[in-house]
Amino acid sequence: MGKGGQDEGKPYKPSLATGEIFPAWAKEINECEAEYKVNSEIGLSSEEALKRCQIYGTNELDKHEGPSIWRLILDQFNDTLVRILLVAAVVSFVLAWYDGDEGGEMEITAFVEPLVIFLILIVNAIVGVWQENNAEKALEALKEIQSENATVKRDGKIVHNLPAKELVPGDIVELKVGNKVPADMRVLRLISSTVRLEQGPLTGESVAVNKTHHRVSSEDTDIQGKECMVFAGTTVVNGSCFCLVTQTGMNTEIGKIHSQIHEASQNEEDTPLKKKLNEFGEMLTAIIGVICALVWLINVKYFLTWDYVDGWPRNFKFSFEKCTYYFEIAVALAVAAIPEGLPAVITTCLALGTRKMAQKNALVRKLPSVETLGCTTVICSDKTGTLTTNQMSVAKLIAMGARTDRIRNFKVEGTTYDPCDGKIHDWPIHMDVNLQMIAKIAAICNDASIAHASHQYLASGMPTEAALLALVEKMGFPGGLDNSSTSTVLRCCQRWTEMEQRIATLEFDRTRKSMGVIVKSNTGRNLLLVKGAVENLLERSASIQLLDGSVTKLDRTSKDLILQTLREMSTNALRCLGFAYKEDLSDFATYDGEHHPAHKLLLDPSNYSSIESDLIFVGMAGLRDPPREEVHKAIEDCRVAGIRVMVITGDNKETAEAICREIGVFQPGEDISMKSITGREFMTHRDRKLYLRQTGGLLFSRAEPKHKQEIVRFLKEDGEVVAMTGDGVNDAPALKLADIGIAMGIAGTEVAKEASDMVLADDNFSTIVAAVGEGRSIYNNMKAFIRYMISSNIGEVACIFLTAALGIPEGLIPVQLLWVNLVTDGPPATALGFNPPDRDIMKKPPRRSDDPLISPWILFRYLVIGFYVGLATVGVFIIWYTQSSFLGIDLSSDGHTLVTYSQLSNWGHCPTWENFTVSPFTAGAQVFSFDSNPCDYFHSGKVKAMTLSLSVLVAIEMFNSLNALSEDTSLFVMPPWVNPWLLLAMSISFGLHFLILYVPFLAQVFGIVPLSLNEWLLVLAVTIPVILIDEVLKLIGRCRSRTHVSTSRKHKDE
Repeated sequence: MGKGGQDEGKPYKPSLATGEIFPAWAKEINECEAEYKVNSEIGLSSEEALKRCQIYGTNELDKHEGPSIWRLILDQFNDTLVRILLVAAVVSFVLAWYDGDEGGEMEITAFVEPLVIFLILIVNAIVGVWQENNAEKALEALKEIQSENATVKRDGKIVHNLPAKELVPGDIVELKVGNKVPADMRVLRLISSTVRLEQGPLTGESVAVNKTHHRVSSEDTDIQGKECMVFAGTTVVNGSCFCLVTQTGMNTEIGKIHSQIHEASQNEEDTPLKKKLNEFGEMLTAIIGVICALVWLINVKYFLTWDYVDGWPRNFKFSFEKCTYYFEIAVALAVAAIPEGLPAVITTCLALGTRKMAQKNALVRKLPSVETLGCTTVICSDKTGTLTTNQMSVAKLIAMGARTDRIRNFKVEGTTYDPCDGKIHDWPIHMDVNLQMIAKIAAICNDASIAHASHQYLASGMPTEAALLALVEKMGFPGGLDNSSTSTVLRCCQRWTEMEQRIATLEFDRTRKSMGVIVKSNTGRNLLLVKGAVENLLERSASIQLLDGSVTKLDRTSKDLILQTLREMSTNALRCLGFAYKEDLSDFATYDGEHHPAHKLLLDPSNYSSIESDLIFVGMAGLRDPPREEVHKAIEDCRVAGIRVMVITGDNKETAEAICREIGVFQPGEDISMKSITGREFMTHRDRKLYLRQTGGLLFSRAEPKHKQEIVRFLKEDGEVVAMTGDGVNDAPALKLADIGIAMGIAGTEVAKEASDMVLADDNFSTIVAAVGEGRSIYNNMKAFIRYMISSNIGEVACIFLTAALGIPEGLIPVQLLWVNLVTDGPPATALGFNPPDRDIMKKPPRRSDDPLISPWILFRYLVIGFYVGLATVGVFIIWYTQSSFLGIDLSSDGHTLVTYSQLSNWGHCPTWENFTVSPFTAGAQVFSFDSNPCDYFHSGKVKAMTLSLSVLVAIEMFNSLNALSEDTSLFVMPPWVNPWLLLAMSISFGLHFLILYVPFLAQVFGIVPLSLNEWLLVLAVTIPVILIDEVLKLIGRCRSRTHVSTSRKHKDE
């Protein structure tokens, strides 16, 4: 049987190969051996193992080949805004190559514009590729928890350190303490008395679980119920055993999670912000196309003329030079319309947001997640460790009274493992014998420990046992303590363990639900100390110990009293543990170690129940994982902010409901019969989407990872923006699937962290709520700088369009526009990211993810402000050429020649004008004369008018940034100094503008000249009105909002 592996000459193919799953957990061992055609005493032959390896492949997780580096680079240009920039850069480069000094630019400066745009695109691509490259890190982290080697039985021999990837179904594997399980396997035989595995990262269970070789009764059971199975990636923490490999590679439970993570990563959707920016880019493309076409049509008469002969156009004349010139104008218009600095400013704003969130213990791994948090509509939260402290503490201690019909009830303070955190109310001055026995059992029948480090108390071992140690310290030691104790934290526990030496352990198992220890006291007498589920201990108890230490029979009255108290404690979400002991140990009365004749009874856990019989019951403790103090307010903040909270926990229904009521997920007295169900009940619900649409909080108890995924999927299909918390490997697919995956920083596995968008450094629910508020603030600030940049860009478009429509010389050249868009606009736009959050930011409902970035009213405001910006920029150009003064400001001191508006708009016909002369004028230290060619007054002579236009554009955009402080709030209510960073940024931008004006080399590069005081007064005179115009528009906006709110309320009342 062990050598065969073949049946009638055909290679072995168990059901796994045919796509069916053999339920090994529900089958006897001999059935499993028969199915996999192996003898557990001999193992597979090397030849058979090789054949099976060819059938199933290696025991490894798939290596999903990610996109190539070139594919990733190309994907970065699959963005509307980026493509517009790319086309503009290519055209600009071609034109610069064709004519480097057109429009007064030096040959090298003609290339500045395309090169800067190319640089922006390259940096954007590098950042994008880096982010994409990190996307599959969760899969890599998953591979790291796999075992590398295994101890296998092959050809009747034990093979040590066999590479785990060579394992095949049917292999017999030996597991020992510390081993990582290399594949999914059926336990065949326990070598030690018990075997425990830490499978929390896979299942979410907080404690190590016991394994058995006995089959389970049902084929349809969850991972936690498969007590005779061990799973790849989990760790053996106690004992050793032999197992049969049933699943390998991608067919293991961890392989299924790997597939789910990969599938979720393939289906990742764009963030709401990216969708909005893409829509904006498409709208921008259409607008640019229309305006460029209009400019082309308006100016076609300048480069294409014809005569009419017999009613038909003849004698076409085409000027390539003028055609190129107006094409450059169209390109300049495109450059003006595109907010080149927008991607950089958005990235900066999001980065600033991550820093703010990091200060609040929310570590953002993916920048766009900062903004997505702002439109979160549902938070799906785990209970343990997120809504609660994940530090078990004793809340109530029950001890026996002076009579059998009396019990004593002590309230215990404290929510942490700190022994000094709180006290026990109504505690007697002298500990009676009954209380001493409770303390002794709690201290000795315990495998946990508590240590003090970094100003906090940390537990190792089971949380419930650590809580009992803290209780013992609060109880104190009878007669007090001397200074001989070496422990600074657990002094009382140490004294108890010194008095009673532990010589044997009866490990906890799910059948009897208790743990026992045999101890040898100082008197030389052996005792059995037991703790466990109260009902189970009462069933195995014959007596109770009273206050004075006397032992009396456990009668019906006493038992009913204890059970009634137990029920009351359970309804208050307390987990109860009972304490009992036994003095008459019969076979173990003289037990002193593994050489004693009775030791063989300890090797079989089935004997433990009989050993733990005829017990003496002494009392019980009610433990809880207490809610975090700040969670109740955070839940209330969510309710006010219109965010629904759904609690998804693996805990039992009653405990979870009690916690949810306490923290405010459910209101006091609220009927929750339709709002609290188990994960399995949800999966069988007839209309799951309708169930999830209920208002208020929901609770899903006994939930498994697959239930989490289904809940997230249904919510997303219903248009919700979902934030999901998780900490285990099994949570990774749901974290990937959610709009915002939030991993726990303390309790979370690396797989969960890599699959998440955000990591909570403190595992605290209130941190999520604070992060949502920060996300909303960031979105508002992003709207502020987008509002600022777009209105400024519309102004630039209006400027160039009016220039072309009026037929006047070009007022701004592309390199100047690029300077304004990237350098001058950059600091104020970035500073708007520091706007303080609105006071009522968490009192408004979340915006819908499909809400437009730019509403029709906001677009109208952009157009009005933009039109004024264009009018002021072109107007100052015309004023300089045609007026000697404006609003009492003298403009003639430089000696320039005035022309009529008609001459200015027909400057192309200058060579045909008779007796046209131009006087020299000064600009700073320079003198411009036009004796040889008066018409050059409209080429190189426009340098002063261009400088005025550029200065007006810079100044008007600085004042416009003040308008962007708030969408509708007046500057009289929200003055500029609420954001000092904006005032600093405006100073920097003005400083940069002065730099290029008054440093000769830079002035030559940008084709501008210094301005006089009067010329600066002219600039201020035409720029300040932009504030007044927007104040009027804000007033109209506030009136519209009030009307809309009152109308909505009226409809609601009706």
